[in-house]
Amino acid sequence: QVQLVESGGGLVQPGGSLRLSCAGSGSIRSINDMGWYRQAPGKERELVATITSGGSTNYADSVKDRFTISRDSAKNTVYLRMNSLKPEDTAVYYCNAEIVHRSSWFPTNYWGQGTQVTVSS
Repeated sequence: QVQLVESGGGLVQPGGSLRLSCAGSGSIRSINDMGWYRQAPGKERELVATITSGGSTNYADSVKDRFTISRDSAKNTVYLRMNSLKPEDTAVYYCNAEIVHRSSWFPTNYWGQGTQVTVSS
């Protein structure tokens, strides 16, 4: 059994900061790419940022220079530091990872349950 558990969401004022965490647990052999996606009410889920096992990162244009993705491979954890938050960043944020189970040699895509981020005064 493998799962991703997110934490760190909440309510923050415009211009504020939050840090999201997502930890993988269970029978994990290795984790390839990890990332964060978000879904606002009435909108499709969209990519926020991704990070490879080698540390290469990719960001949506809307969050560049404000958000930073990082990972601690020893802890099977990915982070998203969000600065200068705007009301339009309000969404449910989902963690995503390509995880190789101990019983396999091929990656499977996993999603976390989501954590709500609300930016409002």
